[in-house]
Amino acid sequence: MHIQTHPIASEPGLASYQLTSCHYGRPGSGRKAYIQASLHADEVPAMLVAQFVRRQLDRLEAEGRVQGEIVLVPAANPVGLSQLVQGTPFGRYDLGTGVNFNRAFCHVAEELKERLAGRLGADAAANVALVRAGARTAVARWEPQDHTETLKKTLLSMAIDADIVLDLHCDNQGLLHVYAGTPLADQAAQLAALLGARALLLSNDSGGAPFDEACSRLWWELAEHFGPDTPIPPACAAVTVELRGEMDVRYDLAEQDAQALLQFLAREGLLDIPLCELPAPQCDPTPLAGVEPLHAPQSGVLVFLKALGDRVAAGEAVADIVNPVSGATATLRAGQDGLLFASTAHRHLMRGMQVCKIAGATPFRSGSLLSQ
Repeated sequence: MHIQTHPIASEPGLASYQLTSCHYGRPGSGRKAYIQASLHADEVPAMLVAQFVRRQLDRLEAEGRVQGEIVLVPAANPVGLSQLVQGTPFGRYDLGTGVNFNRAFCHVAEELKERLAGRLGADAAANVALVRAGARTAVARWEPQDHTETLKKTLLSMAIDADIVLDLHCDNQGLLHVYAGTPLADQAAQLAALLGARALLLSNDSGGAPFDEACSRLWWELAEHFGPDTPIPPACAAVTVELRGEMDVRYDLAEQDAQALLQFLAREGLLDIPLCELPAPQCDPTPLAGVEPLHAPQSGVLVFLKALGDRVAAGEAVADIVNPVSGATATLRAGQDGLLFASTAHRHLMRGMQVCKIAGATPFRSGSLLSQ
């Protein structure tokens, strides 16, 4: 294993940041996997999982059991890790621009449609190689305007040509759940089963250009653009894994999750380790467009009437918001059947704040499907 240090901001007289990546195996010797932890820097569980993954990869490489190339970024956001607001870590948004650290990644599909015209043919493997080379070049041409864009370019440069991309996050409070592109449903379902995920949420385009889709969505967009006579498979299985809630920082969970990730890499041909029996899935895939976010209709004290993991029916009461002065109570009800899989950890809310999310089987939303 070798470690690379990437400068993110280094202007004299100003704060500087650096990003660290751990590299296993040999580039070009087989398939490539990229794993990063805590792009939202205040989502801490992922960084602990990454440490367990790193220890095992150190051992496996020493034993000659890493096949191909694996890149691990154990703390993907040094900028966010340095941000405090009155003593509270704040790593979801760049305080300088207000932009979500997991939005506005460079999406290279449109550039590749033009640059690859007339160069692709009937050989799927050759097409994959050309697309990857073009994607690397396109990302290299990205000209960052600030240090956060420099961070995004650095991360994307390491991941854009990978076969497997695992972006490790967590929710505020939540069950373990997974986001993936619809064309990746089969691979994502295996990962979800290994992790014991309670929801697997699929979409072709969730909106906002998050990191995983910057790596994966270009493949099915190019396939659609060039048509069936030009085979372009979904050659990058990029998945966002939400490792429960922010307070779920435990050694036993981290080790369990790390073992599941390593098993997935082994099934994808990147590690030579014994394969466990694939666990029975704990969820069926559902559309991200079927996720119903509930919001507070008034300010007040939040009282949940349902717990994470409960299945709720349309019209069923999920939570109350109690005004602490007047006592007026507003009851939030589910608009559809589904699983209560994520919620806020706050218990006093202002009007309009998100309360929880319910995963339903019927798509009903469009546009930007992710919370900001």
